[in-house]
Amino acid sequence: MLFIVIALEVLLAVIALAELGLEISLVAFGTVLALYLWVSTMDVKGNYVPLQREEMPWLYDGIAEMAKKAGLPMPRVYILDDYIPTAYSFKNTIVLSLGLFEVLDQGEILAVAAHELGHIKNGDTRTFPLLAYGRYLMVLFTVVLVLLTRSLAVSLAAVTLLALYEVTRANFHKEREFQADETALRLLDTPMNLKRALEELKYYEDLRVGVKMGALPSIEPSIERKQKVQIIETHPSYDERIFRILVEMSGNNMFNNRVQ
Repeated sequence: MLFIVIALEVLLAVIALAELGLEISLVAFGTVLALYLWVSTMDVKGNYVPLQREEMPWLYDGIAEMAKKAGLPMPRVYILDDYIPTAYSFKNTIVLSLGLFEVLDQGEILAVAAHELGHIKNGDTRTFPLLAYGRYLMVLFTVVLVLLTRSLAVSLAAVTLLALYEVTRANFHKEREFQADETALRLLDTPMNLKRALEELKYYEDLRVGVKMGALPSIEPSIERKQKVQIIETHPSYDERIFRILVEMSGNNMFNNRVQ
């Protein structure tokens, strides 16, 4: 669906701008593709430390065991020097922040890693970047069409397609988060740890918001980051994810099934 929307936007550009539209399309695709290929060759930079087995054998061996269960090679694991609890994945790499180790126990941290393994297993680390660059294309084509055609009908069509792409992309991201949770539940020896981890992270997030909202402007904690305002949320809430996990755990015998 997402790539169909992109194709419709390109077709609109070609029709509305004739030969110029075709040239713009080729240049735009070439530029974005070159950017994507260049970024995909980059490695991690910044305050990342590769996880060594001798430092945390419980984490290294736990991830290795889950990766084997998922039919994946052992991913690269990095520890991010960041006090905010966070985790993400790209390529065959998992990043866990130091903040996670402050608020979660070992089983819960393994559950977070299992969720990221779920993204890798389900191909999201390849798909998500493509969708992000597809978004760049959509924005570029929309701006070009609005500025060059000076046609209300074409402008409305372009903006509508961009809005459709954003909504569809957000829904896709949310569904993939749920699927990563489902995969994680199958990988974990104690599936309930994923629910506990989400509850702990939700509590921490709510606490941060409460402190920030209750502090006077002059003494607002400077360590708090500005939260980006999302017009369309691309991630389900902790409550939604916890609810789906409870449904999965109570609704079927999934934990006796192997990951396909």
